[in-house]
Amino acid sequence: MGGLVLKLAPKERVLINGVVIENGDRRSRFSIMTPQAKVLRLRDAIHPEEVNTPVRRVCYAAQLVLSGDTEPDQARQQLLRRVEELSQVFTDTDSRRVLADATEALVAEQYYKCLKALRSLLPREERLMAYEQ
Repeated sequence: MGGLVLKLAPKERVLINGVVIENGDRRSRFSIMTPQAKVLRLRDAIHPEEVNTPVRRVCYAAQLVLSGDTEPDQARQQLLRRVEELSQVFTDTDSRRVLADATEALVAEQYYKCLKALRSLLPREERLMAYEQ
């Protein structure tokens, strides 16, 4: 089985190529077989007023590609630069691996994979921000 596999909770919503789809009353699982499909789980979406940290800014930029609000060609270079900037802050081995995965996904134009990788840095960033205060 290839493609992106989505497992949805009851009534969960997902945005696929600009169309909001809501799951039924039961859990479901389906595969997106189109390689360049734009997929965004709405429960994971970052709202504009929540874009207040470096990692959130990069996640939001990737999210705009998935929602269809930004053209991938316009966003890719900017996203690559921002991921590189994050690598100056997140220097531990695990974070470096996450950033390498995000970069690899960007180069392959897999924005969902990139966003998923970057979101894993949010708890670390939160801890760093709390420590600095």
